Amino acid sequence: MDELNVVNDINHAGNWLMRNQELLVEYTVNLTSAIIILTVGMFIAKIISNGVNQVLITRNIDATIAGFLSALMRYIIITFTLIAALGRIGVQTTSVIAILGAAGMTIGLALQGSLSNFAAGVLLVTLRPLKTSEYVDLGNVAGTVLNIHIFYTTLRTLDGKIVVVPNNKIISGNVINYSREPARRNEFIISVAYDSDIDFVIKVLRNVIENEDRVIKDRDIIVGLSELAPSSLNFIVRCWSNTDDLHSVYWDLMVKFKKALDDNNINIPYPQIDVHFYQKSKKNKL
Repeated sequence: MDELNVVNDINHAGNWLMRNQELLVEYTVNLTSAIIILTVGMFIAKIISNGVNQVLITRNIDATIAGFLSALMRYIIITFTLIAALGRIGVQTTSVIAILGAAGMTIGLALQGSLSNFAAGVLLVTLRPLKTSEYVDLGNVAGTVLNIHIFYTTLRTLDGKIVVVPNNKIISGNVINYSREPARRNEFIISVAYDSDIDFVIKVLRNVIENEDRVIKDRDIIVGLSELAPSSLNFIVRCWSNTDDLHSVYWDLMVKFKKALDDNNINIPYPQIDVHFYQKSKKNKL
């Protein structure tokens, strides 16, 4: 009796297979296609991810940011691959895409500030308005760039403070880079007494500039009278030097200007005011 039931079950199964042969072939083909799509998609995601990582590192982009961007690219490709595979086996991908979109919007709103900093960090390492070891002024803070991270940038000020600046504040403001150009210009205001010989003062100041080896001689050197101030004649002196020597050249030239003026008896005046007194005459009273 049991043997008869087994034979009947086999017959029913055979009949079901015969009736649904086309459907089984279709599902088999779709499942095989989905597996192939997943395999190829994973392979492509890996290749593209590694390629993006190599390109970013070749362009001297921070390794942390390069790794994050390459991983993000890989997960995006894998996500689209999964959606394509699910659609191949008959799953309604419209609802899946809608769910992913809603989840992405929710996460984006929750992490709005962080995503803004991340996007700014990507722009910083791509456009490179500042780099490690450069001295920059970001408006509210100035210092040497220590690190550019995904979400923030670290500076060290001249007095040794460590300042962490969100990347979106850097992108949204002005960036003054003092280190990017190999040469920069110094400017001096030298005040002398009104009774000084203007041509002689210009000659003395220019002679100091020309005898300074660190001044770039093939760049503009300007020495001239710029202002008739209330108590002094103000001369402006402009000269160029290497960026690394800028401050030392400024300090040394200030000392040399003072010594040269003293050696040539050119006075540096103190602020002074001439006060005149007038006395009214008294009329004789009758």
